[in-house]
Amino acid sequence: MQPIILGIFAAFFFAFTFVLNRSMDLAGGSWIWSASLRYFFMVPFLFVIVLGRKNLKPLFVEMRKSLVTWVLWSSIGFGLFYAPICFSAGFAPGWLIAATWQITIISGSLLAPLFYETVMTEKGPIHLKGKIPVKGLAMSLIILLGIILMQLEQANHLTITALSFGVLPVVVASFAYPLGNRKMMEVCGGRLDVFQRVLGMTIASLPFWILLSIYGLVHEGLPSIGQTIQSGLVAITSGVIATILFFKATDLVRGNMQKLAAVEATQSMEVLFALIGELALLNSAFPTAVSWSGMFLVMSGMLLHSYISHKREIPNGRKVGA
Repeated sequence: MQPIILGIFAAFFFAFTFVLNRSMDLAGGSWIWSASLRYFFMVPFLFVIVLGRKNLKPLFVEMRKSLVTWVLWSSIGFGLFYAPICFSAGFAPGWLIAATWQITIISGSLLAPLFYETVMTEKGPIHLKGKIPVKGLAMSLIILLGIILMQLEQANHLTITALSFGVLPVVVASFAYPLGNRKMMEVCGGRLDVFQRVLGMTIASLPFWILLSIYGLVHEGLPSIGQTIQSGLVAITSGVIATILFFKATDLVRGNMQKLAAVEATQSMEVLFALIGELALLNSAFPTAVSWSGMFLVMSGMLLHSYISHKREIPNGRKVGA
C-alpha cells in the first residue's frame, strides 16, 4: 500500500499546478512563463537536496554515459508534459484540465507493450514484454466515468475552441509524462535514487525550457512579479514535492506494469484536490449531486484498481486471477 499512499500525496501536491496555472492565466500571465519558470526554479531546490545527500557526482557520471538519451526523454517527460498543460490553462478552467489529465490512467496502461516487466519464476526473474492490464484498465474506465459525471454540466457550456485547445494538448501530455518517466527508469536501471533522477531529468530538459523562454521573451516580454512568485510555488509543491513522491512510488513498483498502472491511477485524486482548491481560492461553483456521484466513482475505481493490481503472484510467475 505504500506506493498507493505516496501516489495520493503526490496527487495532492500536483493539484496546485492546475489551480495556480489557472490563477496566473486569469491574471494575464503567459503560459510560456508559467511552464518554463517552474523548471528553472526546480533546479536549485533539487540541486541542494542531491548535494546534501552526496549523490551529485554519480548523477553526472550516469548522465554523461547517454546525454542525448537523457535530453530526449526528459524533454518528452517534462517538456511535452508541462508545456501543453500550461497552454491549456488559457482555454479551459482548472477543473477541466485536471479531469482531462486523468486520461493518463489509460495512457499509461496503453504504453505497457513498449516496455518489459520482471516476473519471478522458479528459475529466477525473467523479463517479459509488458501487456496491457485489461482488468486494471477496466477499473480505470470506472474512474474516467466518474470524472465525466463530475464535469458533465460544466462541459456543456464550453465552446469548441475551449474543448480543442483546452483538452487536446492535455491528451498529448497524458502520454508524454508516463512515457518519459518510464523510459528514464529504464535508462537509469535502478542505479540512481528518485532525487537524482528528478534533478537529472530537470537539468536535461533545460534546453527545451531555454528555447521556450527565448520565444516568450521575444513575443510576451518578461513575466510579472506575481506570476514569478506563483510559478515558484508550483515549482516547490508540484515540481519538487509531488514529482519526488510520484517518482518514488513508481520506483517501488518498477518492473511490474500492473502495479505501475495502479500508482498512476492514484493521480485521479488530483481532480478532487483541484476542485477543492478552486472552490477555496478561485470561487468556483459548488459541485452538484451529479458531480458528487462522480467523485464517489473516482474513489471506488481507484480502490478497485489498487485491489486488482495487488493480487499475489504464484511461484511459476503467473499472476493469480490474471
